[in-house]
Amino acid sequence: MSLRPECTVVLASASPRRRRLIEWLGIPVHLTAVDTPEELDSPLASDPPALACALAAEKALAAAEAHGEGTLVLAFDTIVVLDDEVLGKPSDVPDAWRMLRALSGRTHEVVTGVAILDPGAAAPSTFSVTTEVRMKSLSDCQIEAWMALGESMGCAGAYNIEGQVAEVDLDECYQNVAGLPLCHLRAQLSSDSSACEVLGTVRSPIAACDAALGRTCALGPRVVQAVAD
Repeated sequence: MSLRPECTVVLASASPRRRRLIEWLGIPVHLTAVDTPEELDSPLASDPPALACALAAEKALAAAEAHGEGTLVLAFDTIVVLDDEVLGKPSDVPDAWRMLRALSGRTHEVVTGVAILDPGAAAPSTFSVTTEVRMKSLSDCQIEAWMALGESMGCAGAYNIEGQVAEVDLDECYQNVAGLPLCHLRAQLSSDSSACEVLGTVRSPIAACDAALGRTCALGPRVVQAVAD
């Protein structure tokens, strides 16, 4: 890992999934949770990737303010898009039921905005990744069983793909739905020499991801190879 000794990497997230996933990159991070408003009805709602990036940027700036100078902040925000409606985390249990019933048996998009705030930078660099997801057809009994696990209220669209209620193709980024687009993040950090000198030595997550999912991802190698080229 090629980090300047004076640089601390901060992961601005309370999500246990994001904290677990970031470890696959071999990046030593300090963990912090930030509380920023999720305003999904802003004018950016008509442009979900821009909205996700804006929400992630707000988190990055809040985390940097809390930690002071010398920090590289990584922040993420995930939203679900069904037709033209943007879905964030449900506001209450009935809202979660509404989302799951609407998503049942449908294909939708999951958009994760990524914000990388370099030490001393006034604003973060951002990008987004969109994944097409197929939700399984869920009966009310299946929705009730999922809701009983207690995870729905903390997830965009009221579901966690790791709960096996949805699926993606091999050429789509599964981990983008689970928490963050690992290969895309690695590619960005590897190509950004200003990011605390995090270069190509950031560990590839492909083997860990394939092992965890029991499948061979078709997208990750292409993303990693694009940086190498």
